[in-house]
Parts: sequence; C-alpha cells; structure tokens
Amino acid sequence: MGESGESVPADDSVPANGSVSADHSAPADERPHVLTVVGARPQFVKAAAVSRALQDRIDETVVHTGQHYDAELSAVFFDELSLDEPDYHLDVGSDTHAAQTAAVMVEIERLVDAEEPDAVLVYGDTNSTLAGALAAAKREPTLVHVEAGLRSGDRSMPEEVNRICTDHCADVHYAPSEHAVATLEREGITDGVVDVGDVMYDTLLQVRDRLTGGDVAGALVPAGETPSDGHPADRPTPGDDSFVLATVHRAANTDDPDRLGSIVEGLSALARPVVLPAHPRTVDALHREGLWERATDGIELVEPVGYLDFLRLLVAADCVATDSGGVQKEAFYLDTPCVTLRETTEWVETVEAGWNRLVGADADRIVEAIESAERPATKPDRYGSGTAAARIAADLRRRLDPTT
Repeated sequence: MGESGESVPADDSVPANGSVSADHSAPADERPHVLTVVGARPQFVKAAAVSRALQDRIDETVVHTGQHYDAELSAVFFDELSLDEPDYHLDVGSDTHAAQTAAVMVEIERLVDAEEPDAVLVYGDTNSTLAGALAAAKREPTLVHVEAGLRSGDRSMPEEVNRICTDHCADVHYAPSEHAVATLEREGITDGVVDVGDVMYDTLLQVRDRLTGGDVAGALVPAGETPSDGHPADRPTPGDDSFVLATVHRAANTDDPDRLGSIVEGLSALARPVVLPAHPRTVDALHREGLWERATDGIELVEPVGYLDFLRLLVAADCVATDSGGVQKEAFYLDTPCVTLRETTEWVETVEAGWNRLVGADADRIVEAIESAERPATKPDRYGSGTAAARIAADLRRRLDPTT
C-alpha cells in the first residue's frame, strides 16, 4: 500500500494497535494543526482511531456538527471509544439535505477562519463531510478525505453524491482499498492518493477484547420504551439463542412505503427471531405507513444501542441484514454473513469475497438469502492490517511539515 513516488511507513513500522510511539512526538509549538469534522456515529468510530494516532504528532481541533441528533447515544459512543469531548459542537440537528449542509458549511467556514488550521480532515460521505469539504476547498487549508474512492454506482444515494464531490475537492485522499484507489484513478484523481486501509478496522481491533463481556441482552430495550419499563420475557438472548440481526435506516428504504413494507414482510417471515435496533427515522416511517403493528409482531424492535453492544450483537448473530455500509464491513471483520438490503454497495470487496449478498428490498430474496447464509471457507485481506490510522498520521505529518 502507498502512493506512487512517495514513501509511507510500511505496515510493520507502526504498532499493531495503530498507536503512535513517543519517538514520533513533536514540541507543541512545532506541530501542524488539523481541524476535524465529525457528525454521525460511523465518523466517531473512524475518528477514534485517527485522533489517537495524531496525538504527539499533530494538534487537532474536533468539530461535532450534531448531524446525528441523538445526543445521548452520541455521548455513549464518545465514552465507549474514549474520545475527548469535541472542541466545538454545532448542534445542527436533522433537516433537509440542503439546509443541513448549508448550516454546517457556514459554521465550518467561520471556524476555519478563526482557527486557521493547516488542514481540514473529513470522513466518509455524510452531509457533514460534504459541508466541511466545500468550506475548506474555498479557503487555504489542505483538504483531507479519509475513506476516499468509494463508489456504489448509484447517484440516487445522497452519500454517493457527497463522496464524489468530496473526492474531487480534496487535496489528500486516504483510500481504504486497492479498488478505491483504482476508482479515483479512473476519475482522474492520482495526486495525493494513498492506500492506507480501513480505519474502522483499526478501531474494531482496539475494542475486540471487550466484546466478550457485558450483558447485551439486558441492554436491549423495546423500541419506544425506557429501561424502567421492563423487557419481554421471550426476547432472544444473544449467545444462547439463534437469531438474525437487522438494521434499516437509509432514506431509500424508510421513505419508500413499498420497499419498507417488503423488508418488513421478509424479516417477519424468517424462521429465526430478528433483533432490529430501530433508527428514529425507521420508527417514524413504520408508524406513518401503518406498518408498526406488523413489524412489532414479527420483529424484535429495540432502541438503538451503543457501539460495543452492537458489535456484541453482530458477533452473536447467525447473519445480519442491513442497509448500512459500515455494518457490511463490521460483519466482514467479525465473520458474520451479511445480506444487504440494497441493490448496490460501495464495499464491493465483501460481495466479491462471498461474505455479502445484495438482495434489495425483495421479500422473497431476503428470506432466501438469510436462510441460506453461511460463512465462506476463506476470507481475503482487503482492507489492510489494522494500521491505517498510524499510516495516516505519519503521512499527514510529512505533508503538512516537510521538514520532518
């Protein structure tokens, strides 16, 4: 892995846990300054690895846009991942794509002018990503995109538009795979491209030893209730019972009554219990479309859970059905077969390796894919060895401070 014509530390030159040793530290007044933009739960997971690797090399100012509007669950993620409190919290909340992006852009532009960072770092493909990219592209800082080069081929997805625009604005592109690097090259982006691996894998490796503990069954609260309301006696107990884990949150599924209804029918028809931590958008859609009763009859709808509890569920599940890009990867890393409730995916390597099947929102295909899901005999290494964050920190320090 690396960028043509430029050196990047080899995987064996950084610690296995992705941390950065004290030998690479620099006096505070000599360090470059990066402004990092996060706003949704997957970005917290990515930042957990990168922010840790930046310590002692690069000063970091973290901006939480508040795009993920569940403040309590955001706090759980920050606590579980040992993230410092953000330096700024914008509290933009939920809104239309245009309004949300515009609100973040205005605030990021103000902070760039006030903080005068050497670089602005954005993750993934959210509205916060695009807003940070557009604000930085019109100012002096170097724009850095972590998780560059991903494409699903479906421009009806807002995330796809965000990815493309961000990549074509960015100065530095940290790609998670060879496929992502090739995608950027096809689009004419070759400067500043480095294949570092997937930072989410770094974070997962850092917490993996913690996945065997904790009462995950006790943490499952029926959707719409609180822990004090009690729990149904017949809830599946992860680790003891066979069950399927599911997540549904993308607007393409929740805002289309036919697709949502078909997904509910497919999951409800399974022979095994289904546990679905319900995104607020999904809960609203089920009520709006008159599907709540059918869903709760056939699916164990529970309140959203924290990062560690979700991974514990994913480890214990026979299979996961999801429309989330991040969950597709986490299932791959944790050896759980995945059925994706979309027609396309940006994580094409998981499909090519046989660990992920794309079934869309067809009820019959959902049932068939889940009931026949099994673990392939092999799993190729497609996203690095868990040292992506350390590679980013070393490369970025070199770019921002050529004297090092």
